Amino acid sequence: MTGNGMDDGVGVGPLVNDRAVAKVEAQVEDATAKGAGVPIGGHRLTDGGLDRGHFFAPTVLTGVTPDMVVYREETFGPVAPVVVYEDVDDVIRMANDTPYGLAAYVYTESLKTALSAFEALRFAIIGINDVNPTSASIPFGGMGDSGLGREGGHEGLDEYLEVKTAGISLR
Repeated sequence: MTGNGMDDGVGVGPLVNDRAVAKVEAQVEDATAKGAGVPIGGHRLTDGGLDRGHFFAPTVLTGVTPDMVVYREETFGPVAPVVVYEDVDDVIRMANDTPYGLAAYVYTESLKTALSAFEALRFAIIGINDVNPTSASIPFGGMGDSGLGREGGHEGLDEYLEVKTAGISLR
């Protein structure tokens, strides 16, 4: 159910603001204009008081292709684009075909596939059979156009430090 994340039974809360809703709407509209199917969702939610917030229906897009914006950009909304692939190498190549690199997810029963995918994917966070592979005690941040630096973990302290170097010669 979509709604206030503080209410019991709610699994999908609001997006951060109207710009985020507009971005998700634009990605879905672009995909459907280019032939994607929308078996569920695909619209802003306004019923039952949701018109006062930034709610978008959980959405599945089928038939997603590389020419669609949703294939290339980070979404940050409840949209699951379905992309068909031939084999693991093919899907790794497609996943890495982006300037972004915040998070990727791998679902497999094979430890060999999990480890090879982890090594090959150019993303800072990789969930293997895990939808939430982060915690406050580990570094969080992206690669590529998904950002620089880290927050959390001891690596996050680096953002608050300034390194100085001194060269001294005493005679």
